[in-house]
Amino acid sequence: MPGVAFVPALLVSWSSAAFIISYAIAVLEGHVEPLVPYISDTGTKPPESGVFGFMINISALLGVITMYIRYLLIEKQNESSHFVRSSCNMFSLCIGLMGCTGMGIVATFQELAVPSVHDIGALVAFGSGVVYITLQSVISYKSCPKWNTYFVCHIRMAISAISCIAFVPMIVFASQVSMTKIDWTPGEKDYTYHFMSAICEWTVAFGFIFFFLTFIRDFQRFSVRISTEIHED
Repeated sequence: MPGVAFVPALLVSWSSAAFIISYAIAVLEGHVEPLVPYISDTGTKPPESGVFGFMINISALLGVITMYIRYLLIEKQNESSHFVRSSCNMFSLCIGLMGCTGMGIVATFQELAVPSVHDIGALVAFGSGVVYITLQSVISYKSCPKWNTYFVCHIRMAISAISCIAFVPMIVFASQVSMTKIDWTPGEKDYTYHFMSAICEWTVAFGFIFFFLTFIRDFQRFSVRISTEIHED
C-alpha cells in the first residue's frame, strides 16, 4: 500500500468536513445558535445527527489507521536509531486508540439521549487525545535530526501545548454548566460558562486536526507492504 500520506490527509479533510457540515446543517435548521455551540450540539437533532454520527465514526476509524501506521513508522525508524523505547511507542498507540474509542462513543450516544455516556466518551476522546499528541511531540524531538526537523517538532509541541492549555478550562467551565441543552442564547443562566467551554472545545478539536496534518510529510516516506502466503497441506 504505497503512498500512505493519503491516510492522515483523508483524516484531516474528513474530520474538518464532519465538523463544518454538521454545524452548517444545525444552524440552518435553527437547532443551535451560530455563535460557538458545543461540537456535540451540532449533531444532536436530525437531520444533522445522522451526518454527525456517520462522519465522526469514520473519523475515529481513520484515526485508528493513522495512529497504527504512525506506530509502525516509529518502530521501523527505531530499528536503526534507537531513539525511543518500544514500550513508550506502544503506550502512545494505546492512548490514541482510547481517544478514538471515545470518539465512537460520542458519535453513537448523543448528548440529549444518553448525556452521562456521551460526556464520558467526550472526556476520554479529548483527554486521551491531548496525551497522545503530547507523547508524539516528545517522540518527535527524540527522533531529531535524522527523522524530523526541529521546525516540525516545534510546531507539534506548540499545538500540543495550546490543546493542553485549552483542555483544562474546557473541563472547568463545562463542570459549571448546570443544565444539558443545545439551544443556548446570550444572557441566560450559565451561558458564559457554556460559551467559554465551547471555545476551548473547538480549539482542542482543531488542534488535533492541525497536529495530524503534520504527519503527512512523514508518511510520504513510508509504505506498508501487505503480503499473503498460501500454504498447501
